[in-house]
Amino acid sequence: MKRVQVYVTLRESVVDPQGTAAKEALHNKGFNNVSNVRIGKLIELEIDEAKGDLDAQVKEMCEQLLVNRVIEDYRFVVEEA
Repeated sequence: MKRVQVYVTLRESVVDPQGTAAKEALHNKGFNNVSNVRIGKLIELEIDEAKGDLDAQVKEMCEQLLVNRVIEDYRFVVEEA
């Protein structure tokens, strides 16, 4: 069995209102050295032994369902479960 971690982030050109709010909250708490915050998400998949190219299958999953490719970028890591 494989464990796949997919890291999804907004593209740099996309405004991140959640990140902006988090940065302002950190500044209000005295963490003034924080200059930028970007919020993303982590998707974890457990996959039984794949037939064929697992990387290609995960890429297809991301591009067809898990990631909005218009505004998000992604990368993934495959490891043994």
